[in-house]
Amino acid sequence: MTTRTSATRYARALLDVLLKESTAERGAEDLARVSGLLRQFPELPRAFTNPAIPAARKRALVAELLPKLALSVPVGKLLLMLAERDRLLLLPDLIAVYEERLEVLHNVVRAEVTTAEPLSPERLSALQRRLASATGRTVKITTKVDPAIIGGLRAQIGSTVYDGSLVTQLETFKQKLDNAI
Repeated sequence: MTTRTSATRYARALLDVLLKESTAERGAEDLARVSGLLRQFPELPRAFTNPAIPAARKRALVAELLPKLALSVPVGKLLLMLAERDRLLLLPDLIAVYEERLEVLHNVVRAEVTTAEPLSPERLSALQRRLASATGRTVKITTKVDPAIIGGLRAQIGSTVYDGSLVTQLETFKQKLDNAI
């Protein structure tokens, strides 16, 4: 079983528990705090994934960190359980899966938008409204700048790509001309 599959099982179980307690958003905040801690102290992930460190020591480390993080009880219990089972290496995937599942629950979709130049806040807001209208969901946009598309934009939501880039339009026009000759 892959780590992503295992992480998905833990994330689903955590979300189920937190939904029963009406604290699913708190769980996301807690996991974001844990993720921030892992980024802030890179030696923590190395210690958590080091096979030479016994699970009991990893659990003791997690138990020492929990009061300082002030996490909800289910998230704290999950971290302790992962440490006991020497499964802390699942944390990055577990956090990502939890966020994805919470977004699905709240009918949110992520879109990656590529433009030739940075978008102004007004254009970004208008684009967000259009994509929300097209998908029927709330859209969170991440932007990329790629001068190679010349103009227009390319938006990807899941596996669906909306390509209005000038480079694609020119390529389509070129193919039509080649077929006409």
